[in-house]
This record gives sequence, structure tokens and C-alpha cells, in this order.
Amino acid sequence: MAVVLVAATGIALATGMPIHRITQIAIYTLYAGGVNFLIGYLGLVPFGASFFFGCASYALAILGGTGWGGNELTGIAIAVLFSLFLAFCVGAVILRRRGLYFSLLTLACSQIAFEVAFKWTSVTGGENGLQNVERPLFASANTFHVFSLVVVLGTLLLVWRLVHAPFGRLMQAVRDNEQRVASLGYNTYWTKLIALTIAGGVIGLAGGLMALLLQGVYANNLSWQHAGDPVLMAALGGVHHFLGPLWGAIIFIVLEDRLSAFTENWWLFFAPIIIAFALLSHEGVQGIFQRFIRRDRWTLTRIGIPPRPDRVTPYAPAVMQQNNTGAPILEVRNLSKRFGSIVTQNDISLQMSRTGLHSLIGPNGAGKTTFFNVLTGVHQADGGSILFDGQSIGHLSPYKRARLGMSRSFQILSVFPNLTAFENVRIAVQAANRQWGGFWRDAYANDAANERVWSLLDAVGLADRAAELCSSLAHGEKRLLEIAVSLATNAKLLLLDEPLAGLAESDRKIVGELIQRLARTHAVLLIEHDIDRVLAMSDRITVLHQGRLIADGKPSDVAGHPEVVVAYLGQAHGTVEVAPRAARQSTATAGAKETPLLKVEGVSAGYGGGTVLDGLDLTVLPGEVVALLGRNGVGKTTALRAITGTLPLSAGRITFDGVDVSRMRPNEINRLGIALVPEGRRLFPNLTVQENLKIAARPGGASQEEICDLFPKLRLLMKSRAENLSGGERQMVAISRALMVPSRLILLDEPFEGLAPTVVSEVRQAVAKLTTRASLVIVEHHAESVLAMADRAYVLVNGRVAFAGAAETLAADKALQERLLGITKAADPQPSAKAV
Repeated sequence: MAVVLVAATGIALATGMPIHRITQIAIYTLYAGGVNFLIGYLGLVPFGASFFFGCASYALAILGGTGWGGNELTGIAIAVLFSLFLAFCVGAVILRRRGLYFSLLTLACSQIAFEVAFKWTSVTGGENGLQNVERPLFASANTFHVFSLVVVLGTLLLVWRLVHAPFGRLMQAVRDNEQRVASLGYNTYWTKLIALTIAGGVIGLAGGLMALLLQGVYANNLSWQHAGDPVLMAALGGVHHFLGPLWGAIIFIVLEDRLSAFTENWWLFFAPIIIAFALLSHEGVQGIFQRFIRRDRWTLTRIGIPPRPDRVTPYAPAVMQQNNTGAPILEVRNLSKRFGSIVTQNDISLQMSRTGLHSLIGPNGAGKTTFFNVLTGVHQADGGSILFDGQSIGHLSPYKRARLGMSRSFQILSVFPNLTAFENVRIAVQAANRQWGGFWRDAYANDAANERVWSLLDAVGLADRAAELCSSLAHGEKRLLEIAVSLATNAKLLLLDEPLAGLAESDRKIVGELIQRLARTHAVLLIEHDIDRVLAMSDRITVLHQGRLIADGKPSDVAGHPEVVVAYLGQAHGTVEVAPRAARQSTATAGAKETPLLKVEGVSAGYGGGTVLDGLDLTVLPGEVVALLGRNGVGKTTALRAITGTLPLSAGRITFDGVDVSRMRPNEINRLGIALVPEGRRLFPNLTVQENLKIAARPGGASQEEICDLFPKLRLLMKSRAENLSGGERQMVAISRALMVPSRLILLDEPFEGLAPTVVSEVRQAVAKLTTRASLVIVEHHAESVLAMADRAYVLVNGRVAFAGAAETLAADKALQERLLGITKAADPQPSAKAV
């Protein structure tokens, strides 16, 4: 930034350009930088930042003229202090709202200030403004220019330092996932208020400099016509880049100067330029440059993480100071919660001892996750009481409960996608150290915290992926990362919501052993659908069904409880057999030589320049069921994304029914007959079940009546909003949505993930019926769940096919399964000799 501004100064002096134009660019860089501090680092968009900019200018002019000021230094001090006070007072009110409402409230403040400034003539000068602002120390344009550069660069250097400090890193976590930040014990409201106050001070400083540059103050800067200028500058340069405001200010000032020189309607020419930038790069000028140098990443902070130590200290749970009275760590008494007519907790009472593994199980929709939400303060109970460590916590906010020693993971992944894996865990370690702020010291300079982060990442097998952005990790790796985040808080009580969902068997063993180690020194409350592992690991099990507690006791007692068997286990361990493919084919096509329906040839693809798929070959025949298996992170979901067109290919070719779809858009591929049932269901939460189905319906697809025959339960849920459904019900809707289009190939990504055994059985039977309608590709981390249904199977290792052959061959060869899917040793990336 210094190099660019100094170079611009030299060009101006050499060409005779007015030096005040470069001064204006520097001041607007600071102005846009203060706004971008809120947008890029915190996710708040202030449409009315001109409120602080203009008011600070008036404060300098008015107070400076009454003897409070005296020179430029005292003047900008007045501007900054006034703006800090104003930002704190206004922020305390408007931060009660978020998103669009926050943006509009700032704009309203700016417009109110404009009306006051324009009409309070006796104080503000009205339309004529306040003129003849004194500049005794830097009277000439050149000396004031140097002063402005020093102030702007010095201030932005402080901002750069702040965003690398613990508080700045915390801001970025709030931007990505405010709920998760609160669950770690941070007060997100105060975090945003402090950040807004700092931004107000920076913007106010820019306003003071502008008043000194113009040697006057005018109401025009407060009007709605100019309220969006700093946002526009930040967007032009790139809101996710520290240098974005610099490029935006240069473009804005230069184009305004040149275009307005020959027409007063210069916006007619400026607007198309803005549109072109928006279409070419949503990351602005800096984003274009980043793509050009093939480093397509955000540059809000410097790249890199602390170096990995030569020897990572093995993770050891922090030993809690236990209360020797024998009192329970958690006591729930007659807890009740309902959402309208839906009762999720009905008079629930239970106790948890200070150590041990206590599992909470039950069918999907039993109220388990809602129970966690009530315990942690996400939802308020309708009745009953919650005592944690002897203290009533029913009235406390989520962050206060977390600070008492309650930590949780989430059923639906809740991490910080735009931070590295290392930074995800470091934010949690910072919370464990009670470091709620920290405005100067570099966050990575804390060696003890860094060592703790490396230990946690190593414990869940992610040390090698520490520098990767969370958004680039595979689903299973994100699940492991969330567990590491939860463990980092050193809580007394760990609430783990399906921590094993989506993990391969090797990772399940690692995490299962880790949970058992934690249970020796902590209280662990676990929600999990892997019933065999729950029975083997737990000290105590509580069973919920339809919001009621139906069983509570030792695993051996609960497993044989009649109500539990009926309500939860059902026929969970049965398998669903599918008729051989030849029997599913029509007489007309059974004997014909077939052309593959889908053919994937030498496909390579990845994220952010990395390679996940490396020369993938895969074929699906008409009417065939294909299982796509492999450990987490080997490219299974990436393969489905490549097939559906949501991930561009870097090499290779994909054909569907003889048509090359390698470069087609996702909607075009879907209309050819490829439907996806995505991992995580991805329903439209604010729409009803019926609306979710209708929005996908096309002629030739399944009717609503056929859907209800396939899933009778949906007949009763048609008018229910998707956000109120259980995991199993959402999976039924996701499958049904894929059937509403005339699909010939259905891709199912982890269709049984996170479902209770009874629901798994129901979904399996429905999937079996789909085999008569379309070809299927099923991604699943549990081989035994899908091999009995499949005709052929592919196993991926490191993005390449390590086995391709008959499903029954793989199902019968346990040693081969152990080698390719287990934990004994790395698999051979070359196709197996047993390939068919």
C-alpha cells in the first residue's frame, strides 16, 4: 500500500496532476478500509458508514472553531474520539439486529444526520456548510499530503496488526459462524460492538482528514447518494482482500474525476464499469490478480500457520478439578419443550455424574438434538429446570453456559469454513484460555496455544491438513475437525451430537477411543445412532421416544428393554436384498448388448488448485446399482459433484447416454436425467414438504401419490415445514425430490448417514424399490450397508479406483475390505487384480 501511494505521489508530481487528488485517494482508502474492516472481517455491511465519516468532519469543524481544537493533530483527535463515542452508542442499539436490518439502520442514521446538517443552519451552515477550517501546521498541499499518507498508512498498519491479533481472528470466526462462536463461550454481541466502535474510529479519522483537505465540511457527504461510496470502493477492489479498498479508491476517484470532466451524467458511464467488474470477478480487482497468479485465496490476513513442531505432544484431556461431594454435574428436572403442537420434551428428568460416558439414543425425531439445544440455551425450555454443577442455568445465554464448562458439537456440521483447520481449533483454544479479546499480540505468537492446537489436530488425524481451508476438507474431515474444536474448550461436560456420523470405520475407531479416554476425566453426553458402538462404549444409556424418556440405565438393561426394542432398534440389523439386475431388466433389453448409461473416463478434479480425483474411471449400465466406497476424503462426493456438473473438470470426459456432459451446466445435466440426493439432505427449510417436492416436479417424474406410497409417513407431513423435520424424515423428502424429475440415474450421497436403525431399514427398502425405476450410484462409508443391494462396486483410494468389480466379490472378501476400507495399511492405488 505504501509503495502504491508513494508511486502515485511521484506520478502526480511528475505529470502536474493536483497532489490533492492523491491525498483524496489515500483518505478514501482509509474510509473504505474502515468499512471493509466490518464487511470482510466481520460480515456486517454498513450502508450508512457516511454517518461516522460526516459527523466526525462536523465535530472537527465545530469543536475546533470553539477553542477545543487548535491544529490538525488536535482536530483529528476530536474527530476520532467523537466517532468512537458515536459508534459505541449507535452500535449498542442497531447491533440488536443483523443482516439487511443492520445495513438499513446505518443508512437511516446517515440520512437523519444529513437532514440535521442540511437544516440546522445556525450550527452546521446548512447548504453552504462550514468553511475556512484552519490548517496551521500543514498549510501547503504537499506537506498536508505527506501528513495524510503517514496517518493513513500508520492507521491501516494498526488495523493489519489488529486483524492478526486474537480479537481480529475472533471477528473472522464470527463472520463465518456466529452460533458456533457463542457455543465456545464468546460474547458475540460485545465482539461486534467493539469491532463497530473501532471501525467508527477509523472512518471518523478519514472524515477528519477530509475536512482538513477541503478546509470545509458539507452535508453532501452524509446524503444517501454518497452513503454507499465506501461499500462500492471496497467491492470494486475486493472485500475479501486487505488491499481491496486501495484499488477501489483509485478506480472510484480516477473515474469520477475523468468522467465528470466531460459530462455531469458521469454515472451513466461509471455504472456499466461497475457491472463489468461484478460480472468478471465477484472478488474485485484483487480477486482478478489472485486468479492470474493462480493463488485464488482471500488475502485478509497473511498466508500460513505456525510451523509444525518436530514432535507433536500427544493429546491428553485436561484433568478437571472434580467436586468431591458426589453431586451430579448435570441435573434435569421435569424438562418440557414444544413447538406449536409438536412436543419434543415431555417431563424429562435425568442426572449425569461427573465422569463417564452417558449416551442419549432414540429414533429420529425423538427430540435428542432439541434436548441439546435446550441444555445449551439455543432454545428456552417451556417448563422444568436445568442445574449445571449445582447452579440453575435456565436463564443464562448460550455463551454464559459455555463459560461455565459446557461444550458441544453439532449434528449438522458447524465449523468456520473460511478459516484453516488450524485456526478453527485455535479459536477454541483461545476460548479455553479465557482470552476473549487481545488487540495487539499476534495470535500465532502464543507457543503454548499452538502446541495445544497441534496436539488436538494430531489426535483426530488432521495434523497433515492443518493449513487447508476448512471449506476444502472432505465431509468426514470436517466432522473430525468439529470434534477437535469441541475438545479444545476443556469443558466439564461434553455434549457430542452424532460425532461419528459420516466417518469411515478407521476414523470411528480413533474417535471412539478418544471419547472413551475423555469419559475417564469428563462427563460426556453422547447422541449416536451406531447402536453397537454405543452399547460397547457407554456407562449409561437414556432412551427418548416421541419426547418421552422410556428407558434409563446400564447398556445391558436398556438393550433388552421391550419399549426400546420396538421404538428404536426394530429390525435394524436386517439387510435388504435386491433382485439380480437381470431380473430387473425388461424382456426387450435383457439380452441386448448394452451401451453404458454413464461413462466416466480419466476424470481429474479438485478444489483451489488441489487434486482430489486423479484419473477416475467409472461405468454405470442401465438398470444397475453401483456402490462407490472408500475412506473419508478419497473423492466420493467429489466424483458425484463432477458428474452433476457442480465441480468443473480439470481433465477427462463424462458421457451420459452417449452425450458428452463434461462442460454442461448442472441444470442441463439434471434435465438429461441425472438426479442427486445430496449429503446432508439440503432441503429448502422454509418450504413445506409438499412445496419442496413441487419445486422439483417435472412431467414424467413421480406423482405425489407415488411418493406417499413409497414413504407413507410423508402423507402426514406434507404441510410441515422442512426445518421442523427429523433427520430421517428429511432424508425421505430428499429421495422423493429426486424422483419428482424423470430420472434415469440417481446419485445417493450417504443416504443412511445419521439415521436411527429403524429409519435406515425403511430408507433401505425405499432405495431397493428405486432400482426398478432408474440406475443408482450409492456413496456410503459402511460397505455392508450397500453391498447387498449393489450389482457392482468401486473402491476409491486417493482419488483413484483401487477396486472395480462385482459387489458380491467384495462382500465375500473380508481381507480385501479390510485392506481397502479398514485401518491395517494403505491400499494399493492401482486397480485390484480381482477387478471384474
